[in-house]
Amino acid sequence: MSHSPGTGYSPPSPSPSPGFKDRVRQGVRRGIPRGLHGFLWIVRILVPVSLAVALLDWSGWLYALDPVFSPIMSLVNLPPQAALPILSALFSNFYAAVAMMVVIPFSNAQLVLMAVFISIAHMLVVEGIIQHKAGINGLVISVVRLAAGCAAVLIVSQFFPGTAAPVAMPHGIGEPIALAAAMQEWVLDTLSLSLRIFAIIVSVMIVLETLKELGLTERIASVFRPFMVFFGLTPNVATMWVTGVFFGIVYGSAVIVEESGSGRFTPDELKRLHLSLGMCHSMVEDPALFLAIGIGLQWTVIPRLLAAALAVQIYRLVNVIAERRSTSSDRLLS
Repeated sequence: MSHSPGTGYSPPSPSPSPGFKDRVRQGVRRGIPRGLHGFLWIVRILVPVSLAVALLDWSGWLYALDPVFSPIMSLVNLPPQAALPILSALFSNFYAAVAMMVVIPFSNAQLVLMAVFISIAHMLVVEGIIQHKAGINGLVISVVRLAAGCAAVLIVSQFFPGTAAPVAMPHGIGEPIALAAAMQEWVLDTLSLSLRIFAIIVSVMIVLETLKELGLTERIASVFRPFMVFFGLTPNVATMWVTGVFFGIVYGSAVIVEESGSGRFTPDELKRLHLSLGMCHSMVEDPALFLAIGIGLQWTVIPRLLAAALAVQIYRLVNVIAERRSTSSDRLLS
């Protein structure tokens, strides 16, 4: 059917593409619910685990592990007293460990060694659960991180003689307190941490969704792709790696878990990614915290980056050897 001029008809014009402000608004609208979903998921892990640790701390059982870990401390050239901040880091959180490191009169060299270990191995229960959900066995990655932390400390300790010398414990460390006071402290600490997690996770998801809307995600990921070769990773995982490295496993959990379950990654890619992130996540906040107590970035950044690259390369080498043995066995049986 044709239309003659003057009938008042005009063909529909194509709808204009969304402008910058519209795309930003869309990114915010999508990011907030995704961030909230990720926050609720991580809180369901964080609250019961942190409560269990707080009760262990109050009961004194956590400190009862000190004699068990003391011989291990001597193997990595640390004093027996180093077991306390290290146990706090492994089972509780980074901040409790740093607080103990400040209170107990460790030497600067001893602080460096503890910082190396704690940077690699901390919050193993919470972060292990997140990584298990995102593509690698939680127990395996926890054991790998422990082994890597011990190996890194043993190597770095060669630069600092005499680090195994005992230190005097200040009065009051490890003394029992009332259950009500312990629970009050736990509530305040957990609330503070939860608010920080909420703010960071929601902010991260808003930024990522906005970058997607603006078509910048791929460009930013491409900047970091050359690093993927050094770390033994595929370019496909660049976005998750950047998120984990800069924001950490806990703060970046919403992105890491969601992307890992998208079906766009092979099991091998995810295992290599998590081996790398297990060693070198939260590379902004953690080194900055140690820098505040006088520990140089060279001790909290370089060992972790090297451990991340080495862990993945060892994993790849083991896989190659296993495949060759499997192939040889098949040939012998054929």
